[in-house]
Amino acid sequence: MDTQDQTQILTKADREQLKEMLHEDELTINTGPDLDLGAYLIKAQLIDESQLREALNEQTETGHQERLGEILIRRKVISEAHLLEALAKHLGLRFVRSINDREIPEELLKKIPTRFAKKFQILPVGVRGKKVEVVCADPLNTAAIDDVQILLERPVRIAVCPTSVITEAINRSYDRISTADQAVEEFDTEVLDENVLNEPVDLLDTEDEAPIIRLVNSILFRSVKERASDIHVEPYEREVSVRFRIDGDLYDILKVPKRIQNSFTSRIKLIGGLNIAEKRLPQDGRIRIKIAGKDIDLRLSTIPTAHGERIVMRLLDKGANLLDLKHLGFADRMLKNIHELIAKPYGILLVTGPTGSGKTTTLYACLSNINREDINIITVEDPIEYQIPGIGQIQTNDKIGLTFASGLRSILRQDPDVILIGEIRDKETAEIAVQASLTGHLVLSSIHTNDACSCVARLVDMGIEPFLVASSLVGILAQRLVRQVCSECRELIEPTQEQLARINLERLPAGSTVYRHKGCERCHYTGYTGRVGIFELLPIDENLRSIILKHSDSVSIKKAAMAQGFQPMRIDGIRKVLSGVTTIEEVLAVTAEDSRMA
Repeated sequence: MDTQDQTQILTKADREQLKEMLHEDELTINTGPDLDLGAYLIKAQLIDESQLREALNEQTETGHQERLGEILIRRKVISEAHLLEALAKHLGLRFVRSINDREIPEELLKKIPTRFAKKFQILPVGVRGKKVEVVCADPLNTAAIDDVQILLERPVRIAVCPTSVITEAINRSYDRISTADQAVEEFDTEVLDENVLNEPVDLLDTEDEAPIIRLVNSILFRSVKERASDIHVEPYEREVSVRFRIDGDLYDILKVPKRIQNSFTSRIKLIGGLNIAEKRLPQDGRIRIKIAGKDIDLRLSTIPTAHGERIVMRLLDKGANLLDLKHLGFADRMLKNIHELIAKPYGILLVTGPTGSGKTTTLYACLSNINREDINIITVEDPIEYQIPGIGQIQTNDKIGLTFASGLRSILRQDPDVILIGEIRDKETAEIAVQASLTGHLVLSSIHTNDACSCVARLVDMGIEPFLVASSLVGILAQRLVRQVCSECRELIEPTQEQLARINLERLPAGSTVYRHKGCERCHYTGYTGRVGIFELLPIDENLRSIILKHSDSVSIKKAAMAQGFQPMRIDGIRKVLSGVTTIEEVLAVTAEDSRMA
């Protein structure tokens, strides 16, 4: 191992001074690397004497089971990046903050097993002269570094890098040398391994060499890498098509040979906990797996078709952080209004939109915003998509009679302050939600309508009296998702008069930046990366309540709302076009034109 020219950081006088400062008579001082590192951290003003003393004291009391750096990080005295940078300087090594995994030679990756690289957080990144440069998160693990030297059959030069950066580089680089297409090419007629995955094992770490298992694992990993929300497996007469839904659109990913269809679908059903012998009836299942270090909740649905079972898998990243309301794309005024609505002590706030429009994300963000120790929040959902600490969440189960309505009745006996109903689907659920709001509870829920003003008519159609709707509703939020234009390849344009007319503008406002999508490797040549919401918010005030009592149709409500300043969803979309977030085509595709928008 080449540590370059190490410099002596501490002189003998420095050590004596540090020992005196830390009261050696009260503490057994480690005179090895930990003491040197601690002194360096103090000199660099990254920690102070009391923090070092406490960490060394804990290290002594626990029998030196942890290194000094591990204790300091656990105590949140110092970040891993700052510690590793200091350690690198201490050892005379290079510190790197990023890794360009595309430049790592494949021959180096093939010599280091994935499991080894992830276990020891170590990765060869290139050749420098006669030596291989290896980045690692623990330069003091000389045993692992020696093993790498043996595996590479060449001397190594060590560089230090944060754990998170190495993990991402490992996942991306090893994915390049293990693809689904290779697994299809290598597939033969071996018997399917039918061992159920009881514990979530990282699929990238599996040592099973069965091609069908590698094929399924590779597809799952690729779906996570490419941010897919759903995986579609569609059997046809001569092949099986695999498609990913990314940012709302479906893309062809892979064609699986027809001869391996049965083994392929059986493997997917197996990891989803379904009955692989039942092929005539629809089935639903779910399982928690781990892919590239991420906990993924896999919701699985199968239906029989003329050419075999059609499978759709919904991927939910259980480790993903819930978004804050301010990160969802609300305009400042609308965000202020939403904060006011969810701060009300009672009433119903509805979020509406088609399937896949981000309603659940918005509702969860609202709950996270008001979640406090002094508030009792209970939800009834189908399914529970994300676990929220401090909130009681109920999963509906129609097979045992636990519906939204029955679950809601039980919730009301649990003394809640705030109730979340996954969706108002029928009269019974709507009636209980209205009664709950009128008896001092804030109720959040979703409902399927085209826009905010149609929600009133929908509730009345369900059988709820207009006076109850008017009394209970405090606000309605309608939303859609539009794709964000890729920041790497987007092109600044001057819209034509025809394009401006399509968004009801005569000229481009000053300071506007309008882009069109192009396509690059980063966005998989779609021109878009990620999605953002566009919204319309209808707060229910006394004037609108009187309108609802007289006319519950959406046209009358919309006319009255727009007279008070209500802005349809397309206005918010146009605002995001002019600020360079999305494109004109995206907004026009997901919003309906309103003759009164101009």
